[in-house]
Amino acid sequence: MKPARPVIAIVMGVSGSGKTTVAKLLAAALGCRFQEGDDLHPAANVEKMRNGTPLTDADRRPWLQTIAAMIDDCRAHGESIVITCSALKRTYRDIIIGDRQDVTLVYLKGSRELIRHRLEGRHDHFMPSALLGSQLVTLEEPGEDEHAITVDVGGRPGEIVGEVLRVLEQRRGGELPGASR
Repeated sequence: MKPARPVIAIVMGVSGSGKTTVAKLLAAALGCRFQEGDDLHPAANVEKMRNGTPLTDADRRPWLQTIAAMIDDCRAHGESIVITCSALKRTYRDIIIGDRQDVTLVYLKGSRELIRHRLEGRHDHFMPSALLGSQLVTLEEPGEDEHAITVDVGGRPGEIVGEVLRVLEQRRGGELPGASR
């Protein structure tokens, strides 16, 4: 039997949408590597965000290029991975996904109120809730041509992951490496 094609998924959304929680569960269900995209930010970016200063496109470019290089490395080695990345603008997604048709975009969509509530309850993250407004202004939801899997974040994390897996299986004709539920 032919081995399953690797899954490379980018879990995107504003801070507080549940990217890390969902991506970790998705990676576990697929039996693959998880990468927290925020861990790839240069220290200067983290410091800016910690101080409440929104990042510029120029600040984000090296970070996005690092993520793109990680994706290309996984593709070259036939490895599956789930990576978190806010990927708020189409131009950012063009850098990390571009014409890589084997990369799946998972968009975690939620109401401003729900996400603000989640951010205000977090105390262990460098992203203050005060930056939610700037993220929502920056957010360009994925277009139809990006073939994103869009999931409402109002449900429980396991339900969200279940929906992502369902759509992935459907798109891949039932072929998911290491998938377990």
